[in-house]
Amino acid sequence: MAEKEQQSAYPARNGNTEAATAAAAHDATRAQRKKKRNKCILYILLFIVFQTAIITVFALTIMKVRTPRFRIRSAAITNFNAGTAASPSLQATITPEFTVKNANFGRYKYRNTTVEFFYRGTRVGQVSVLNSKTGWRSTKRFTHSAVELNISGSPQLAEDLRAGVVPITSTARMGGKVELIFIMKKNKATNMNCTMNIVTASPQSFSNILCR
Repeated sequence: MAEKEQQSAYPARNGNTEAATAAAAHDATRAQRKKKRNKCILYILLFIVFQTAIITVFALTIMKVRTPRFRIRSAAITNFNAGTAASPSLQATITPEFTVKNANFGRYKYRNTTVEFFYRGTRVGQVSVLNSKTGWRSTKRFTHSAVELNISGSPQLAEDLRAGVVPITSTARMGGKVELIFIMKKNKATNMNCTMNIVTASPQSFSNILCR
């Protein structure tokens, strides 16, 4: 009788062992699936962070539209003629060299621009810069038509001629479009405001050309 009871206990023990083994295997499978799921979520979050960083850098560098810079780099003087102290005047032909600096990742197409020259607030000459374009992240240098400066009738001119320095200012507003990597166009205008001095001593020249 005791042997029968002992034999009947074995299947119960075996059944409990199999159930425990199955439960452990199930738990291990669930833990493994959870681990894979968490790893997948982590990879997705890292990818989103990486993509966000790339988009931010792209927006702050390549897609950022910067204002081009239009400046006078230098100027040559020919046909210089100054009047007398009793009748002060100044006539000169100048040939300015302009620069258009484009710091964008796309070319800058600018329109016709009028550059004006002033002596103490009075316009004394002007020149037209024809429409053209500047390449990606580059500076275009060019000379244009000669400008005839004609100064007379100013009470301060005699003093400036005696001092040997005649102050000149130049202003312009250049309009155009920046074409960012051929997919976006944005209007962008730049202002030029330059100051310079004509040195009247022979040979005549320009000095202290400052632009902003």
